[in-house]
Amino acid sequence: MFGQIGVYLVETLFGFFVLLLLARFHFQWLRVPFRNPVGEFVLATTSWMVMPVRRVIPGLAGLDLPTLLLAWVLQALCVWAVMALQGTDPAPLYLIGRAALDLLRYSLYILVFAIFVQVIFSWINPYAPMAPVFNAMTAPFLRPLRRFIPPLGGVDLTPLVLLIVIQIVLIVLANVTL
Repeated sequence: MFGQIGVYLVETLFGFFVLLLLARFHFQWLRVPFRNPVGEFVLATTSWMVMPVRRVIPGLAGLDLPTLLLAWVLQALCVWAVMALQGTDPAPLYLIGRAALDLLRYSLYILVFAIFVQVIFSWINPYAPMAPVFNAMTAPFLRPLRRFIPPLGGVDLTPLVLLIVIQIVLIVLANVTL
């Protein structure tokens, strides 16, 4: 029982910061403005970790490499801590690969969340202050699909197609063994 509680607390704490770091990485990569409540929250909760690492590790080709590396290290520590609480000692290569797969999976979850929010905003209030944030997050992924899938009766089905593609990728990732 206490082991389960420990695993839950470790996964929750580390998962919170890993998701925030990934959101920060994706915001910068996709050029999503940080001048909004979500962006300001992400900056406020992650800057204390990112700024010291950024002094040592520079960005690479416009990507926020320090933030991504920090998310990867935190996820590897999370996997190690969970396995240690369960009484297993993982190999270092396993930690590296598992953390990388988890980051990819979490990135896809962030994209799924952004798609749902963007679709809801487009139905309810496309001019909401937060709508441009989610449009900026999803547009690079929806744009190529919109070239091949025209709106049917005024309804854009590309978010649905993208969600199906993401779900297929998540199924493949779930079956990858390390």
